[in-house]
Amino acid sequence: MIQIYHNPRCGKSRNCLAQVTEKESEVSIIKYLETPPTEQEIKTILQKLNFQPIQLVRVKERIWIDNYKNKSLSDAAIIQTMVTHPILIERPILVKGDKAIIGRIPEEVAQFLLQQMY
Repeated sequence: MIQIYHNPRCGKSRNCLAQVTEKESEVSIIKYLETPPTEQEIKTILQKLNFQPIQLVRVKERIWIDNYKNKSLSDAAIIQTMVTHPILIERPILVKGDKAIIGRIPEEVAQFLLQQMY
């Protein structure tokens, strides 16, 4: 089963979901603004993405700019910030098995889906 961390108000997220549901029959949709991921879930996603915490942050969001930009934050603090403010989490995130990607580029989503079939 493929999981998608989805924000229905985001066009890129809606497009990714449409692309995934066209190819995959079993999709778990996680509306992460309604059900925010825990600290451990974010750590697991980061590991599957092979990202540092700051790479998962939407640094152009107003909350980040007003409260965190230009501050020296530890990885743990960045993760806690995403737990507290899930709007800061980059979207959409596709997870299957031990792999994940940010699903903003349709060609990368197609490649990810193809790789996960084998």
